[in-house]
Amino acid sequence: MSSEYVLETKDLSLSYGDNQVVNNVSVGFKEKAVTALIGPSGCGKSTLLRTFNRMNDFIDVFSHSGEVLFRGKDIYNSPLDVTDFRRNVGMVFQKPNPFSSSIKKNITWGPKINGYQGDFDELVETSLKKASLWNEVKDKLNSSGLDLSGGQQQRLCIARAIAMDPSVILMDEPCSALDPQSTAAIEKLITELQENYTIIIVTHNMQQAARISEDTAFMYEGDLVEVGETSQLFSSPEHKLTQDYIGGRFG
Repeated sequence: MSSEYVLETKDLSLSYGDNQVVNNVSVGFKEKAVTALIGPSGCGKSTLLRTFNRMNDFIDVFSHSGEVLFRGKDIYNSPLDVTDFRRNVGMVFQKPNPFSSSIKKNITWGPKINGYQGDFDELVETSLKKASLWNEVKDKLNSSGLDLSGGQQQRLCIARAIAMDPSVILMDEPCSALDPQSTAAIEKLITELQENYTIIIVTHNMQQAARISEDTAFMYEGDLVEVGETSQLFSSPEHKLTQDYIGGRFG
C-alpha cells in the first residue's frame, strides 16, 4: 500500500467474542475520493466501517488483529487521543439522528465542547452550505432539527459532521431510509463533498455505488473478495462471486 491512501488496513480481522466477522482484510482508501463498500447483509462491511473511527470500541466483546492506519499511524497500536481522532473521521448513520435541539445547536454543539474559538454563526452557515441545506433552513435556525424532512435531517447530520472539520466522512447506508428525491439530493451532495473529503460509504444499492463512487470493495462472509475502480468492477469483475452478486444471483 502506498502513501496515496489516507486510511488503510493491513491483515485486519474483527471479532465479536468468538465470532470473527472480518477476515484478514487489506484495503486502502484514496484521499478525496468516494469508496463504496458493497456486499450482502452480514458480510462485515458495517463492522469494518465502524472500525475506522473506533466506534466498535463501545462494544465490550469487540476485538481486532492487524492494523488500521490513518495517515500512516496505527489507530489502535500508537499513542492516540481517541476523541481527537474521531474529530478527523466523522460518521453519518443509516437513520438520520439529529439532536432534538435547534438546527443551529446541532451544528455548534460538537465544536463548542471541543474548544472551537471561531465565529459560530459563520461555522453554522458554512457547514449548512457545504451540506446544501443553508437556503432551506437559514430563516429557521432556532427551530428543532426534528422538524425537518427525512432528507433534510440527513443533510443536517452531514453538516454536523462537517462542522468538526474532518478529513474522512464515513456513511453507513445514509439513504436507506429516504425517498428517491432525498436520495438523489444526498448522492449529489456526496459527489460535491468529494472535492474536500475522503468518503467511505456502505450501501446495498449497487446502482448508487456505480453512480457516486470512484472505487468499490465487494465483501462476502467477512472476506474482501474484490476491490478496484468502480467502472471496472461493475463492467468486468474478476471474481465469480462478484459477478454473481452484481448480476443479482444472490445477496
